[in-house]
Amino acid sequence: MRTDELDFHLPPELIAQSPAPDRGASRLLHYRRDDRSIAHRHFADLPSLLRRGDLLVFNDARVVPARFTLRKDTGGRVEGLFIGQTAPRRWNVLLRNVGSTARPDAVLRFVDAPEVTARIIGHREGGEHVIEVSTDEPATAILERVGRMPLPPYIKRDKEHDPRDEADRERYQTVYARSAGSIAAPTAGLHFTPALLAELDAAGVERASVTLDVGLGTFKPVTAERVEDHVMHVETYRISPETADALNRAKREGRRVIAVGTTTARVMESQPEDQPFGAKAGSTGILIAPPYRWKHVGALVTNFHLPRSTLIALVAAMIGLEEQRRAYAVAICERYRFFSYGDAMLIE
Repeated sequence: MRTDELDFHLPPELIAQSPAPDRGASRLLHYRRDDRSIAHRHFADLPSLLRRGDLLVFNDARVVPARFTLRKDTGGRVEGLFIGQTAPRRWNVLLRNVGSTARPDAVLRFVDAPEVTARIIGHREGGEHVIEVSTDEPATAILERVGRMPLPPYIKRDKEHDPRDEADRERYQTVYARSAGSIAAPTAGLHFTPALLAELDAAGVERASVTLDVGLGTFKPVTAERVEDHVMHVETYRISPETADALNRAKREGRRVIAVGTTTARVMESQPEDQPFGAKAGSTGILIAPPYRWKHVGALVTNFHLPRSTLIALVAAMIGLEEQRRAYAVAICERYRFFSYGDAMLIE
């Protein structure tokens, strides 16, 4: 498939800069594959649209406040993004405005925790750096004090500090997030509230969770001319014994398995079709694009995605390229809000 087939024009004002006032107040485009119908609803309507016995599978990854600022000894600032911690005191990071601070003896200080210093001690592929911090404190604990949420670049915020930072800490995080390690939110889950989850329970909709630590590559545009030539990013995931059992029971009983988000879908579709689900920790670099044949996922809750991305290719794999284009054209015409803080879509 040509990558330009996943392109579309989006009016800039439809890129959501803030979430809806209430999580459940987001709009929901309801697409039915059996008759190709489209209906316009609100996310709070979801319990009435699902069936008793459906199994909703969530990604419970917790977003780390991964953006931070360092100060050079000259007073200049270095912008950082935490990617991972590979050893005590050692972080993998992306840095901007590094300049001469790349020399081994240069000392950087965290702007919001000046007692903690960092030195650049190595370089990796793709512009990554390795820094060594001056404390054994876990990276997640330091970042909880000094970090900002790693909002994607199309959500505009003031440099270093913004009046919306505290709100972003709450709203760029699902209400069921548990396992810290993600540097991007599984955004389809941002619409759920505790009250909505209780309604789903009362309606007989079963719930389970996987964990996939969302990385930088999830939102990376496809630059290859053909989608199948795109080199996929690899992300780690975990499936608990309880979730494996819930998935096996649902499949055995012929009940629908509904993925909440593309990350959840990728975890489930990475599992073999001819074997039962099992508890495991693994990694996946699966690319789901037309003409993909789905093995496990029967329906999908998802946001509206970036042009030329593997995420929109996944949607096209579920409803067909022409229908994906039509659904997105309708969403634009109806002024749905797009991307991470935007509205949602139910495909069944």
